[in-house]
Amino acid sequence: MKIKRFIKYIPIAVAVVFYSSCGDKFDLNNIDVSGDNPNVGGDTLYVQLTPAWEGYNQPQDVFVGREPLIYVADTENNRVVMLNLAGQILGTRAVKRPVAITQDYRLNLIVAAEFDTSVGGTTQTFSAVYKYDLVSVDHALELAPVTRLLPRAQDLNRPGLEYTGACVFANNLFYVARKGPNNSSFIDPDNSILIFVPKSLFGGGEGDTLVGRVPNIDPLGQGPVSAFDISSITSFNNQSIDLIITLTGGTSFKGNWLNYRITPIDQRYVSNFTPNTVDLVRPNQFGRPEGSALDNAGNIFIADAEKDSIFKFNAFGDELESFGGSELFSQPYGVSVFNETVYVADTGNNRILRFKLSTDF
Repeated sequence: MKIKRFIKYIPIAVAVVFYSSCGDKFDLNNIDVSGDNPNVGGDTLYVQLTPAWEGYNQPQDVFVGREPLIYVADTENNRVVMLNLAGQILGTRAVKRPVAITQDYRLNLIVAAEFDTSVGGTTQTFSAVYKYDLVSVDHALELAPVTRLLPRAQDLNRPGLEYTGACVFANNLFYVARKGPNNSSFIDPDNSILIFVPKSLFGGGEGDTLVGRVPNIDPLGQGPVSAFDISSITSFNNQSIDLIITLTGGTSFKGNWLNYRITPIDQRYVSNFTPNTVDLVRPNQFGRPEGSALDNAGNIFIADAEKDSIFKFNAFGDELESFGGSELFSQPYGVSVFNETVYVADTGNNRILRFKLSTDF
């Protein structure tokens, strides 16, 4: 099946497969950190679990997979690390500067990283996206067959492109977040969300096909529906194709929940909240948000590398038990949640930290 036919049928496939959807607040200035445990005020606080997981070099992401196993993008050690929930390393895989990790429902890892290639006789480094088949080798990460999904051949003329994250939906369709400096093109601006579709959805066998980018998202938008230097993207664990996104570009709205709306005349992403009506979508709420996550209750977590904090919001956009500060974190880039435990890639401190609510003990 030709690419144009994929593009034509994607809106229909999305509509059929995914049709859906349609605490106490605090001031970051009041954060008090005593020892290793951050106290955000009141009776409820996040307590750090010990020990910290050390031995990393500026890890930019941590992700709890569906097994569940834990995956760390150990960026400056040029490897992906696989651990069990106790923190025991089960395997590693060499890859240049991994920055983001997710997993599909077939347990394949999707990793944003880098690779070197020769262009015109000169070695150049490009951002890349890889897919690792863990199941075929019984989760022996170091042996997993790998496919490079990006960049395409034509992207080698665009060295400023960066792939910053990915998220997967219930039928294994997935998005890849991309940013870059050239956004004048109406057809293919650097700041975009790319759509990959499993060939199996259309009877095409194994593998995935890049069918285009999500439309109607402004690459340099100042409002809440924007891809301005998109830094992370997170999907919900349900049948929807809603998104949590974070941005680091020149917009005041740097985190949001995008809701996919279908009407008789249109289908597109819109802000799930009216700006300025909830904490999540207030101007300048975030400094430099680099990571996002969701828990099973629909709470939203944002890792803010500038404010050295993890922000938490409920499904209504209200801020809950956010925590952090420079005494605890140094530029946290990644966050993941499993079984009421929050995992943080504490990038500047070269470690992975874990936290639980004090009410869970």
